[in-house]
Amino acid sequence: MLSSRTLFDEIYRNDEAYRLFCSIAADGEDQGGWENERIQALTGDPVLAPKIGRHGADERKHGRIFTQLLHRRGLEKVDVPPKADYCMLLERQGIGLSHERLTSDVPLTDREIITYLAHSRVTEQRASEQMRQLVRAYGGNPELAKAMRMISADEDNHLAYCHEELLRLTAMGHGPYIRHALEHTARGEIRTHRDVGLAVLRAMGRILRWPLWQRALLTAGVQALYAYDLTVGRRRMIRLRMPAKRNALGR
Repeated sequence: MLSSRTLFDEIYRNDEAYRLFCSIAADGEDQGGWENERIQALTGDPVLAPKIGRHGADERKHGRIFTQLLHRRGLEKVDVPPKADYCMLLERQGIGLSHERLTSDVPLTDREIITYLAHSRVTEQRASEQMRQLVRAYGGNPELAKAMRMISADEDNHLAYCHEELLRLTAMGHGPYIRHALEHTARGEIRTHRDVGLAVLRAMGRILRWPLWQRALLTAGVQALYAYDLTVGRRRMIRLRMPAKRNALGR
């Protein structure tokens, strides 16, 4: 039976596939860590800046965890294929703040802070869902279970923080721009998630020598999720609600 658990188990059991999987995850987390570090440095809000720093530190920690998982198998990271580089593909669509902007020394404006938070709110929604999927897939794996649960809990905290901060800024009169930023980010993220998913499937299919029927079925699944997200699922990525866990990154 073809299920997410059997697919992830197949990836785990193959060194080359596992190496690519962990490399993509580690690079994405490291990139997120760097971005948050730069955003913290350019943020003058004494309450928000430490939370952004905590977010960045968590992402760096996640990058180290995925790298350590590779080292335990005697493996090193590989370069991430450009078509599977989620962060860079988002930036090329104008989602979030650019590398060029983050390497400057000019403090961020209120709108740029909102752009950052909207980007984080949408991408952390995806990260939270994906980590829960990995917890289900690897929950019985003694090597991976603890790491997946730790990262999943952090991603849930990041998502809660984004909701709370965007709602705070909505109350300050920034609601129209926040709605615009969330809509723009969600549309771009949905396209990028599909494109990255297809690129990773192609790479894994070559490594694991999947038969044509399996590749076709998995490709159809990615396209079906894209269609769902574009029509109905997008709502979960743009709505704001006060989280049950308040001040998740201020502790």
